[in-house]
Amino acid sequence: MPAQPPSGLPPSGLPTPAQPGTLRPQIIPCVDIQGGRAVRLYEGDPDRETVYFESPLLAALHWASLGAELIHIVDLDAATGRGENRQLIAGIVEQLEVPLEVGGGVRDLKAAEALLSLGVSRVVIGTAAVRRPGLVAELLALHGPERVVVSLDARWPDVAVSGWAEASGVKVAEMTARLGELGLETLIFTDVTRDGTLKGLDRELMAQVRQLWTNTLIVGGGVANRQDAELLSELRIEGAIVGRAIYEGTLPYPL
Repeated sequence: MPAQPPSGLPPSGLPTPAQPGTLRPQIIPCVDIQGGRAVRLYEGDPDRETVYFESPLLAALHWASLGAELIHIVDLDAATGRGENRQLIAGIVEQLEVPLEVGGGVRDLKAAEALLSLGVSRVVIGTAAVRRPGLVAELLALHGPERVVVSLDARWPDVAVSGWAEASGVKVAEMTARLGELGLETLIFTDVTRDGTLKGLDRELMAQVRQLWTNTLIVGGGVANRQDAELLSELRIEGAIVGRAIYEGTLPYPL
């Protein structure tokens, strides 16, 4: 059965974003799937992986057992065109009672609808948001902003696409303006140059992105420790997607 909202969560099954005046950012565990295993990549390079769990399901169950309210799943093989892990994702949805957001290779309406039909709480659009902006508008019209998230992966100031392998020629500022006009609520911003490195968040960059996007902002790329969590609170950023730091224990989970 698809995951049901845990007790205490709103009807959408998703945790309520931080409200103005609160200081507790949401730390969202990430399960990246490549070759059927739960991995983390260094700077988004699929050939520089660290395997943390042989089973992505066990990884997701691990974070759920520690109290995760939302888990971020990326099908890296689908994102890079090397294959897909749809059946693995379906198994995770079936086994977990925690809401899931899933991205990676979601480049058309059919792919998005297939994930939503599995029971994922929301679908994450990346490359297609840049190359096919009409898809975001269509999904928002069909499912509402609570089930559609856009992920902007960037080598500042440019948006990266195709599993972070290519420059898009589109600026982050241009994309955030466009997405705001479409009525998008939740944006994920990842600093590709720091992702998986444990170098810490880029304070100046995070502040710039916060100014560009005033709706719900989730960031990623280099989160390493409690100081990064404190920076999120300082900048009123609602949350962060975190991988290596919680897998290796440099950031305690839960906080």
